[in-house]
Amino acid sequence: MKNHKTIVLSNQEISPGYYRMRILAPDYNKLARPGQFVMFRVQRSLPPLLRRPFGIFRVGFMPADCDTMPPKEFIEIIYKVVGSGTEIMQGLHYGDPVELLGPLGQGFEFGEADEEKILVGGGIGLVPLYMLAEKMIDHSKVRLLMGGRTRDDIITVTEFERLGVETYVSTEDGSLGEAGLVTQVLEKKLQENNQVSVYACGPMPMIEAVEKICSAHRTPLQVSLEALMACGVGACLGCVVKGAGHTQEQPSYLCTCKVGPVFHARQLAWGSDDDAAASDCGVCR
Repeated sequence: MKNHKTIVLSNQEISPGYYRMRILAPDYNKLARPGQFVMFRVQRSLPPLLRRPFGIFRVGFMPADCDTMPPKEFIEIIYKVVGSGTEIMQGLHYGDPVELLGPLGQGFEFGEADEEKILVGGGIGLVPLYMLAEKMIDHSKVRLLMGGRTRDDIITVTEFERLGVETYVSTEDGSLGEAGLVTQVLEKKLQENNQVSVYACGPMPMIEAVEKICSAHRTPLQVSLEALMACGVGACLGCVVKGAGHTQEQPSYLCTCKVGPVFHARQLAWGSDDDAAASDCGVCR
C-alpha cells in the first residue's frame, strides 16, 4: 500500500454518465491484484473531504516522454457520475493533480486452471472483473454475463472480447442483447453445466440473486462488494458486513475494505434484508 500524489493522464466519457480515468501510478503493475481498489482524492479542492473508493479496472504502461526515461505505469478506474465527488471528477483533465492510496483490500482467488469460470457483472460491477478475466483467460475458459437496466449501462464489451472472453449481454428493457435480468442468463448456464466457478460484482440485489442461484446448484461463488468507506484500511469500521453465523448474541462483522472487498459467499450472512449488503455499488459518488 502506497500513497501517491500523482496526475490524471486522461478522462473520457465512454457511455452516458460513465467515465474512464487513466492515472499515473508507479509500481501498480507489480502490486495490484484483480479485485483490489484504491482510495481516490481530488487534490485541488477541500470538498469532498473524504477519499472515494474505486475498483481497479486495468493496469498498464504508456510510452515514455523521451527515450532515456522508463515507460509510464498507469491504472484505469471507471466511474459513474452520481454525486458531488464524481461531478468534480468528470471535470478533471490531463495533468490535474490527484491522490491515490492503494492498492487496497483482498482480491479474487483464481481457482483451478482447467475449470470453466463464469463472471457476472452489472453496471460499474464490471470493473473488477476485467483484470480477473485477463489473468484467467490463458488457462481457463471464461464467460462473462453482463447486465444493466439499459444499453447505456453496458460498458467495456469490446475490451473483454479482445481478451477472448465469451460475452453475453442482457438488459432489463431489451435495448441491447437479451431482454431480462443477467441472473436469468446465469440460471440457464448453470442448468447446462454447474461444474464451474462463479465470480460476481454489481448491485446488491443482483449479488443476492446470484448467491441464491449458486447455492441451489452448489456452485462455488466469490463476490466483490462495494461499500461506503471513509478510510479504506479497516480503521473506521464504516463498511462492515455481517459474516456467516452472525447473531445478536454472537455478532460477526467483517470489514469490506480489509477482509474484502472480495469474499467467498460462504463467509457472509445471507437471507435477511440487511445481511451481507454493504451497498448497491453506488459508492463512487
